[in-house]
Amino acid sequence: MSGTSSPGPAPDALELAALLCSRVCHDLISPVGAIVNGLEVLDDNPKPEDRDFALDLIRKSAKTASARLQFCRLAFGAAGSSGAQIDLGDAQAMAKGHIEDGKVTLTWNLPRLLLPKNRVKLLLNMLLIAQQTIPRGGTLTIDPVGEGETMSFRIAAAGLNARVPQNIVDMLGSTTAAVDAHAVQPYYTRLLAEACGLTVKLAPEGETVVVSAS
Repeated sequence: MSGTSSPGPAPDALELAALLCSRVCHDLISPVGAIVNGLEVLDDNPKPEDRDFALDLIRKSAKTASARLQFCRLAFGAAGSSGAQIDLGDAQAMAKGHIEDGKVTLTWNLPRLLLPKNRVKLLLNMLLIAQQTIPRGGTLTIDPVGEGETMSFRIAAAGLNARVPQNIVDMLGSTTAAVDAHAVQPYYTRLLAEACGLTVKLAPEGETVVVSAS
């Protein structure tokens, strides 16, 4: 086990909600800030070329912010009533909009069907973990494990210098690692897996890193 985090109690419901909100805000600060910067340029009566640059920045940043909001709403939000099901096709569209950024591409080998919402939320959170294993970009390949409503998932991350972050391994498997705003996402992934009767594992396999739920 890594020695980089000190043991601490599991967060209660209020703290978990606050930590997840901090995570969502972190994801949105950059594109929203870029929109504000673009508007400030427009307010200064810019030259035509600067105006075009500002409008392009606003357009791209608004698209990014929208994609991240939609993804976070499904990955972290209520996503319907208790017992609701979610279309994997919708999850695919949101995952591509959020994760495919010119550096990372998705190979989605899942069938289009309805799954219980916690399984779909688990899938999206597993994708976030897999993305962190290829900081220089690469490909995430998502395959089904099993079929029907009990389907689980296997995500293989391939990219230059793919790595296994030990703090994420600890958070997926430990009940004593401290949970903060940086660690809440893998911790939440573990909670989702437990709610589905599954365990998430992160491990190297040859030149790839695999995130699997079983």
